[in-house]
Amino acid sequence: MKKLIIGSLVGGLILFIWQFMSYGLLDLHYSQMAYTPAQEELMDAMTGADLQPGEYYMIRAPKENPEQQAALMEERIGKPWAMVQYHSALEHNMGMNMIRALIIDFLAVMILCWILLNFANLDMKTAVLGSVGTGVMGYLAINYLDSIWFQTNSLPDLLDAILPWTLIGCWLGWWLKR
Repeated sequence: MKKLIIGSLVGGLILFIWQFMSYGLLDLHYSQMAYTPAQEELMDAMTGADLQPGEYYMIRAPKENPEQQAALMEERIGKPWAMVQYHSALEHNMGMNMIRALIIDFLAVMILCWILLNFANLDMKTAVLGSVGTGVMGYLAINYLDSIWFQTNSLPDLLDAILPWTLIGCWLGWWLKR
C-alpha cells in the first residue's frame, strides 16, 4: 500500500508540474488558444445574441429537427464553420482548479500504479513503456480523435502524452521495484 500511495503522490506531482509548465511557462498550447484581433467584435456579437453558456458547433441543426443536419452540412461545404465554448462571465478560481487538477493527476497515476503492481515481472522497461502507453492511449482516444473530426492541432497534447508519462514511468520503474 505504501508503494501505491507514495508512487501515486510523486507521479501525480510530476504530472501536475508538467501541466503547469506545458500550459504556463512553456506556453505549448498557444496554438489551441490563440489570439485574434477580432476578439472584441466576436465577443460583442455573442453577448448581443444572448447566447447561453455552453459549447456550440456552428453548423448544427436544432435537436428537435435532426433531419435538417445532412442538408445543413451539405450547404456549408467550403464555407466557414466554428466551435465555440461560451461563458457568460469570467471566473478566475485558480486555487480550486489547481486542487482539482492535482487530485485527478494523483488518481490517474494511482490507476497506473495499481496496474503496474499487478505485473509479475515489473522492470524499468515495462514501467516506462506501460506509462507512456497510458499517456498515448489517452491522447489517441481523446485529443487525436478530436483533431481528426474538428481539424485542430493536437501536437501539444501529444507532447503532454509522452513527456510527463515517460518521467512518471521512470519514477515508477525505480520506486515500485525497490
